[in-house]
Amino acid sequence: MLFSGMGGRVSGSTRQMRKILSKFPARKLCIFASWLALAYIAYATLSPITERPIVADPQLEHFAAFALLGVAFGLSYQNRVVLAFVIVIGSSFSLEALQLMTPDRHGRLADALVKSAGGLCGLVIAQLAMLVLRNWISRSKRSVRSGEVAG
Repeated sequence: MLFSGMGGRVSGSTRQMRKILSKFPARKLCIFASWLALAYIAYATLSPITERPIVADPQLEHFAAFALLGVAFGLSYQNRVVLAFVIVIGSSFSLEALQLMTPDRHGRLADALVKSAGGLCGLVIAQLAMLVLRNWISRSKRSVRSGEVAG
């Protein structure tokens, strides 16, 4: 099941992956980086328009920023997909709503939908990456058991 954190059976390789990643020392760094990215996006979203960094078309920036945020939270909280979803999608709508409180910014539903689409794509990419990694680990373990060289 692609979103194994949403109530599906957990396979042995998934348990193995969770065990490996829970001991991974950089996991806390990944979680910190996810929240730091969200803080930067909040700053860029709510700061005065003259201080906002401009790299590309605003819609592309919105989509890409939240896609990266989705990947970051998806990898940080791979065991809690629903939590990652709520954080990413909730922040896209919350930040757009908060823009209504700033004098020189405007919150639009279309912008929130673009950000949400980017965040959802990022979450799916993170889940697919974890699926590929689990399959790679599972294949490596099978080849080692059968006496082949893992590669």
